[in-house]
Amino acid sequence: MKNYELNLLSNISKILISKRKPADIVSTMEKFINRFGKITKQFVCVKKINIFIYDESIRTLRDFSKSWMTLDKSDAAELYEKILNFQQYDFYVNDLPYKMTDFGEIETNSVENALYIPIRQSKKPFGILELIFEHDVKDFLTEDFFKMLSVATYQVSLKIQNTILAEQMQKNINFHKAMKDIAKIIETQYELSYVIPIIGEMIDRFVADHLIYMFLKNENTFNLMWPSTCRDKKIAEVVATISNDRTILAFDNKIGVFPLTGEHSSILGCVVAKSSIESLNAEEINYIEQLTKQSSITINRANAYAEILKYATSDALTGLNNRRQFEERLKQEVSNAKRQKHPLCAIMLDIDFFKKVNDTYGHYAGDVVLKKVASLIKSALREYDIPSRYGGEEFIILLPSTKVDDAYVVAERLRKTVEDTKIDVPTEKGDSIAYTLNVTISSGVYQYKETDTPQEFYQNADKALYSAKESGRNKVVINDGTL
Repeated sequence: MKNYELNLLSNISKILISKRKPADIVSTMEKFINRFGKITKQFVCVKKINIFIYDESIRTLRDFSKSWMTLDKSDAAELYEKILNFQQYDFYVNDLPYKMTDFGEIETNSVENALYIPIRQSKKPFGILELIFEHDVKDFLTEDFFKMLSVATYQVSLKIQNTILAEQMQKNINFHKAMKDIAKIIETQYELSYVIPIIGEMIDRFVADHLIYMFLKNENTFNLMWPSTCRDKKIAEVVATISNDRTILAFDNKIGVFPLTGEHSSILGCVVAKSSIESLNAEEINYIEQLTKQSSITINRANAYAEILKYATSDALTGLNNRRQFEERLKQEVSNAKRQKHPLCAIMLDIDFFKKVNDTYGHYAGDVVLKKVASLIKSALREYDIPSRYGGEEFIILLPSTKVDDAYVVAERLRKTVEDTKIDVPTEKGDSIAYTLNVTISSGVYQYKETDTPQEFYQNADKALYSAKESGRNKVVINDGTL
């Protein structure tokens, strides 16, 4: 090879090493060919480059630079036939196959010509490189040019194989992380209304190409627990047919229903995966089945744990009063305030953008944040004040013998303390600090009125909290009865 050819090939090799995104790999090939045209003063101008990879799991071709896109059946069949023929031929010009010895016999029928070269793995073609040129390929397609292009394509083939392998390894890492995270939920959470959305989000992030739904069974009906709506009537039809613990595939395998099972194979609910484009493939079905089994174990443990905690008074994660104990203390304090004519206030608060903490850093970090905020709440209160974890990232504080102005001072002081506190999140092994986070809280304050029922009392504080979040977050709002 000539020096400029070796330099070009050396450059493409260096560039490919640094590229990770499939679209960048494709654009590198385009620049390489156009650069060759300038150096050799040949009119080689690439109009478009496509790389298509055969996906065995769904038996069709995918666009490598846009992996979510598959070709329609006619285009895929035509290109796949070319891939199979690369066992006998070295390249295609338009729809005609050629060998290396056929350069003098190339026929072209159009100014806009396409050249097809195989993407190989161990000499076996598994994809195809499509190059569409501005002008007739016969004007510049020589044996020397093709040899150099073949070497460049080989380098691209290696990069593609490494990229696909890295993606698969990352998917396996993400799968095991999702399994681990689902298993860990039960260590700190036991309310299904909180647990189910977390599991749903984990599975949804892992199977990002499909829509995920979670249902729980209540007697003979299946109630949607996550997300908030499902407008697809087909899903409801298939879910209603669940009779055992076997996976149901329907509508050309575009809907998969994966039962959540309890003791003696009883049905607790199900996970539904819906694809709007391609059928669910065997690999995806296997992943979701395993995630569903882990979810079933977690939900079973959550149910058993919740049964035990019916008689507990403190929240397992934060050490504050739990929801059940809060409801008991609420009745007592409202009764005392009404009987003794003493003021009583409630502060309802929650952590701003808490979902973003979980999504960005994981639920372990979320638990660390919840525990730290609970600790700050306890340190800001008097001994006879009553802090509780209301649920999720929401807390409620009862302040006996406290007027609304004083309650506002407490809430504002707590807001400022949380805002100024840096929260260190250790690694899961606890041997170092993984992240340092800052969070803020929004609070609503309300003073009890004699006409309020216990439920109306704390709901009025909740209305003030809603107002604080709607008007910008990281603030305290008093409900004077007008909200």
